[in-house]
Amino acid sequence: MPARTTDSTPERPDDDRAPSTTPEPCAGDDAHTTPPRGEGEAADLADAEAGGREVEEKVEETKDRAEADSGQRVVAMRRAADGGRRWRALHLAGCAVLLAVAVTGGAIAVGGVQDRGAGVDAVSAAGALSPGDLARGDLDAGIASLQKHLRAQPRDFGSWATLGVAYVEQARTNGDPSRYPQAQRALKRSLGLEPGNDQALAGQAALAAARHDFPGALAHADRALKQNPYNERALCSRIDALVELGRYDDAVKAADTADDRRPGIPVFTRYAYVRELRGDVRTAREVLERALGSAHAPADIAYVATALGQLAWNQGDYKTALDHYARALAADDAYLPALEGRARAQAASGERTAAVRGLEQVVARSPLPGPLVALGELYEDRGADGDRAKAGDQYALVDAWTALARAGGANTDLETALAAADHGDKKEALRAARAEWDRRHSVHTADALAWALHVNGRDEEALPYARRATATGYRNAVFLYHRGVIEHATGDRREARTHLKAALDLNPGFSPLGAREARTALKDLEGNR
Repeated sequence: MPARTTDSTPERPDDDRAPSTTPEPCAGDDAHTTPPRGEGEAADLADAEAGGREVEEKVEETKDRAEADSGQRVVAMRRAADGGRRWRALHLAGCAVLLAVAVTGGAIAVGGVQDRGAGVDAVSAAGALSPGDLARGDLDAGIASLQKHLRAQPRDFGSWATLGVAYVEQARTNGDPSRYPQAQRALKRSLGLEPGNDQALAGQAALAAARHDFPGALAHADRALKQNPYNERALCSRIDALVELGRYDDAVKAADTADDRRPGIPVFTRYAYVRELRGDVRTAREVLERALGSAHAPADIAYVATALGQLAWNQGDYKTALDHYARALAADDAYLPALEGRARAQAASGERTAAVRGLEQVVARSPLPGPLVALGELYEDRGADGDRAKAGDQYALVDAWTALARAGGANTDLETALAAADHGDKKEALRAARAEWDRRHSVHTADALAWALHVNGRDEEALPYARRATATGYRNAVFLYHRGVIEHATGDRREARTHLKAALDLNPGFSPLGAREARTALKDLEGNR
């Protein structure tokens, strides 16, 4: 499973805010300048409904450059668009830009942080978006409701803040980064109407995290918490930012603080992830199991059960992982992280046909780098007629997503480093990995830099970063595999055997291609003892 990101986990509406005071405007932050009544409201709402036209123009410019710089990938993508394959319907919802654009992408997640949903605050007026709309995943209907409400009540700062966070969530669920500029405008409008309101500041933290601007996310979260120490979104975004910056001791303290102030599923799941990163899988599992026991809403059940599935998958327990994903999908049969997780667990269990079918369904709805690369590798591993071309098309679509994400103001260097190191421009992978390491020192950036250095033949430089990636105790088979391969390349055969074996013992199906290469390398090492 790709690294889980923590920048978009579902959160509860802030329904018990402490009274806030209005601070002085921040230097250089024109979002805190309140316009005269009525001035700019129509324009702001038009922006909110416009669908990101400015972003589309930027991406069209990017497409022109990409066609000159990466002709083969563009041809591959156009072949995919014309070939009638089931995934040709890939699109970025809400954008006029087709995914036949080519240029690359960013992480953890990611989900892969791990990619999780973000909730929104309760709005301040009846008739606007209700918290339940987003909890049920009715984003399009909720956003339409908010826009209708704001046409009637354009000075409702709470609804502008809610709209901003709804756009952030829509970008995540639809793989549509063009929503980020719209979110930014809506949040700025909220702060213009009510300077320093914690709802919008917390929304800015969520937006910054979604764009992988983690220093910015931390700064916005701290501002929001100064206004309201109990703002759940801000508490959670603060944990996310500290995790992604590699400040794990501070993240533990932030998780404890959040647990004291706003215990609940959004905090529990982050608390569990912080423990997992420190190698404490047992505590992480116990916390998630308690969270699942307290979950009642289908969205909460789906989210927590998926987190448990990811944890089990990371430990190579595919049967348990599949059981958790089944529970998640029983609560919400369209929950993409559970569909993706189930496909990965099926692939690791040898159910390749089901895994391919599942990932094809996922990328048709949300063409994000993690599932695109996973599907491409499954095609490569299968090796049927046309599979190599299909795999190349998936990797090219990663480039398309990256172009759109960059145009939406997102930093995609980690995704670029992870995807390009194995399936793209190796020099670009190293450039991106170095750039991301300059920004933050997490275990995921350490691993990405180590691997990018390795594929560029710089193993002696890579080894310290590979060691750093595994230093916290985080049990991740990919990290162990990378370290073992790098140690093999530097001549440390004993350590290479140790870490390659550890990777395969932990999660023997961690990657269709990587696991096969790990077994080959380990067999070579064992045969030459």
